[in-house]
Amino acid sequence: MRNILIAMLLCSTAANAQEPWSLEKCINHAIENNISIKQQQNTIEQSEVELNTAKMNLLPSVNASASQSWSFGRGLTMDNTYVNRNTSSTSFDISANVTLFAGMQKINTIKARQLNLQAATADLQRAKEDMGINVAQSYLQTLYTAELLQVAKRQVELSKNVLEQKQKMVQNGKASESDVAEARATVSRDELSIVQAENDYRLSLLDLSQLLELPSPENFAIEDPDTTAQLMAIATIEEVYADALRNKAIIKGDETRIAAAESNVKIAKGGHSPSLNLSGGVGTNYYKTSGYPHDSFSDQLDQNLSKYVSLSLNIPIFNRFATRNEVRNARIQVQSLNLQLDADKKSLYKEVQQAYYNAIAAESKYGSSLSAEESAQTAFNLVTKKFDNGKATQTEYNQSRTQWLKAVADRIQAKYEYIFRAKILEYYRGGAI
Repeated sequence: MRNILIAMLLCSTAANAQEPWSLEKCINHAIENNISIKQQQNTIEQSEVELNTAKMNLLPSVNASASQSWSFGRGLTMDNTYVNRNTSSTSFDISANVTLFAGMQKINTIKARQLNLQAATADLQRAKEDMGINVAQSYLQTLYTAELLQVAKRQVELSKNVLEQKQKMVQNGKASESDVAEARATVSRDELSIVQAENDYRLSLLDLSQLLELPSPENFAIEDPDTTAQLMAIATIEEVYADALRNKAIIKGDETRIAAAESNVKIAKGGHSPSLNLSGGVGTNYYKTSGYPHDSFSDQLDQNLSKYVSLSLNIPIFNRFATRNEVRNARIQVQSLNLQLDADKKSLYKEVQQAYYNAIAAESKYGSSLSAEESAQTAFNLVTKKFDNGKATQTEYNQSRTQWLKAVADRIQAKYEYIFRAKILEYYRGGAI
């Protein structure tokens, strides 16, 4: 029984455990579950329906009808007298209508709907790109707090080593009880730092899990990938901006919407053109009057069969300038979208400028932090040797250790900031997050 319980416990633990999430998995999960992205996907589906409707409008329309009527009471006869009689009639009709020409409006409508679909697809891609950036930033922030937690734990280990050393020195008469009390107080402060670091790490995990639309951060963990930051050559602003103009979804969406608006101008101009329609149909009916002889139902349907074909030409002459104003509105829309494109290009250039200078600053900061950490660690090693030999005070040791650990924390922060800024530049150049 004891073995069975142990096996059940192990199975339960394995079931509750989850594999750490990679950055790619986090981004994909966020994209699949984000409500705004789902709404954008619905917009694409609506655009597909509108495109299909525009294509189907090229087909003829076919309609069928049937009617049945009854008449009771006095009625006028052929000899101009009134008699009481009951009549009934049945009719059937099927007709078709197709537009042969209407100023290319239907063709241009199809083009406009195709471009609207492309614009909606570009908007979806933009939403996915923005989500990827947000997830990557939150992911790196979580890795940063995790490393700070390890630094805090390392700090406690050093403090405890000093405390043990002081306790031994007291026994040998080389240190006082006040030195031990000071070392113990340092351990307590450092343990409090661990509590704060753990809380920061949990909060960063919570932020990331909420961004991923997870119901709870419980059992949620991320991978600890190789985040070694290698300094690399940074492209110029002009190079990054040129790539951004070719690759960014916001620019593609604006350009596509302009093309769609130009098609709308052609649609509006089509209202000035004549329209030619072809229609045809076939119908029959059955008629019966009480008190009078009549042919059978099938005979009448055959005898009363009629067919027709018509060709109609509609030439617009004056419609209170409605078509002219539709053209003007369509042209204004093109102008507005061109202005929006110019504004988005300027905004994109400013974003690229900011991303470039942020990357340059992050690169410089990271390089400086590496040198500062190396110098602080060298100084701490020297002070540690002096402290072990009794040639440095507890205060000097604590100050040197604090400076070294601060340099480590600054290097960690600079590393993740540099990684993120470098990824932003690659994002503008069309690279994956």
